[in-house]
Amino acid sequence: MRAIIQRVTKASVTVGGEQVSSIGRGICVLLGISADDTQRDAEYIVRKILNLRLFEDESGRAWAKSVMDRELEVLCVSQFTLQCILKGNKPDFHAAMPAELAQPFYNSILESMRSAYRPELIKDGKFGASMQVNIQNDGPVTVELTSPAAPTDPKQLSKLEKQQLRKEKTRSKGSSESGREKSSLRPRQDAGASSGAEGDVSSDRES
Repeated sequence: MRAIIQRVTKASVTVGGEQVSSIGRGICVLLGISADDTQRDAEYIVRKILNLRLFEDESGRAWAKSVMDRELEVLCVSQFTLQCILKGNKPDFHAAMPAELAQPFYNSILESMRSAYRPELIKDGKFGASMQVNIQNDGPVTVELTSPAAPTDPKQLSKLEKQQLRKEKTRSKGSSESGREKSSLRPRQDAGASSGAEGDVSSDRES
């Protein structure tokens, strides 16, 4: 799955001379779904769209806040041409998911965004229509996203899961050994030590 995300001051979609959707400041997302995309790709793209830090914070620090942090709007537009493969100079779109499958999949992505954010702030165009998309890019800021390729072989999936489990065990073991080392290096407390010393020990664990 591919997405082109643009930070905008405003954006709108017009179909047949009639405006069907518009937003003020926020992001405009052009989304291209491939024939191989799964729910995992959708979850990745939705998470990235809503959490990319493309906006400044209250003090003006750049790249500090996401569209959700700032409670801004999102305009999402389906664009199968993002799955274009060039054959010479001619674009080929066979990698795109067929429209009859892509439309319900695209709608589910919109619903996921609305569930994760505020429904009234998620707008979209008109699937399958010839649209005029008017974008006033702010910056300009444009980010391209591609969902990571996921293995489809069950054996490969199982291998990756085992590798991840080993990594987690290693991290857990390392953290445990580090804690024991800190404990051995810590000076012994007098039996009559005050409760303040215990507070210090607790603070050391938390850090």
